[in-house]
Amino acid sequence: MWTDPAVDAPNTRWVRELWEAMQPCSVGGVYVNYLGKADDDRLRAAYGPAKYERLVGLKNTYDPTNLFRLNQNIKPPFLNQHAA
Repeated sequence: MWTDPAVDAPNTRWVRELWEAMQPCSVGGVYVNYLGKADDDRLRAAYGPAKYERLVGLKNTYDPTNLFRLNQNIKPPFLNQHAA
């Protein structure tokens, strides 16, 4: 993290280049607690396909209004393109 907005672009570029360089050493997953703002594809990678679909089902059943959304959010059906 940094405080000077003037270094946003070079720092972001450096991190993305490092990420790309490290991909050959990766097993292909991500750690869910380090995702920050994640899209559905990154959440799928973190949980794996089967567990992600199970979580979508649980979310659809127990939180269809998306009350619990201040986490690595799995969107309910009205927000989720990948709903089962």
